[in-house]
Amino acid sequence: MTMTQKLVAEFVGTVMLLATVVGSGIMGETLAAGNTAVALWGNTAATGAMLVVLIMVFGPFSGAHFNPAVTLVFFAKGQLGRAEAAAYIATQMVAGVAGVMLAHAMFDQALVQTSLNTRTGAGQWISEGVATFGLLAAILGTVRYRPEIVPYAVGLYITAGYWFTASTSFANPAVTIARSFTNTFSGIAPTDVLGFIAAQIVGAFIALFLFKVLEPNKVGA
Repeated sequence: MTMTQKLVAEFVGTVMLLATVVGSGIMGETLAAGNTAVALWGNTAATGAMLVVLIMVFGPFSGAHFNPAVTLVFFAKGQLGRAEAAAYIATQMVAGVAGVMLAHAMFDQALVQTSLNTRTGAGQWISEGVATFGLLAAILGTVRYRPEIVPYAVGLYITAGYWFTASTSFANPAVTIARSFTNTFSGIAPTDVLGFIAAQIVGAFIALFLFKVLEPNKVGA
């Protein structure tokens, strides 16, 4: 694949991911009549299902990262060059915001908003570290030996993560930044973004370290 093809795949996949996260949050909250659990379940089911589809569709083109934490780990493993990793991350960041705007457009809302949804504190940061660790573990633990199940592993892990972490498992710096531009169910206040991203990067590299220990002669291959 050419670099252009890879970046187009990353862009479209990330747009669709954020449109799903934010759009299903808006729809869930609208239909749930104040029942947050119902709204969260709608958000969860749509996101987990869409991740499976997007990875199946775009994986053969770009690897279907849609996530700077994933890109950084594969860069650290030597599977992406510096320029390619930087281009992936820039594309993911721009596409994330575009996906939020697309969701807003579908629901006739202001295209750009500022979230007032506070998500901060030790519990939230630990949750994001755990969420991202688990996501990268799901990827690294399946991509070598059972690559055909990577879409399911990722979709199922994020589905679970919505419910077992206090933060609802953002696990993605591009998603985190993009969700600060929506003052809806799935938003995060801009002041809380940095703490989430720091925790996500730490969690991702702990997963990389784990698989270096488990596969000392293979993880960098």
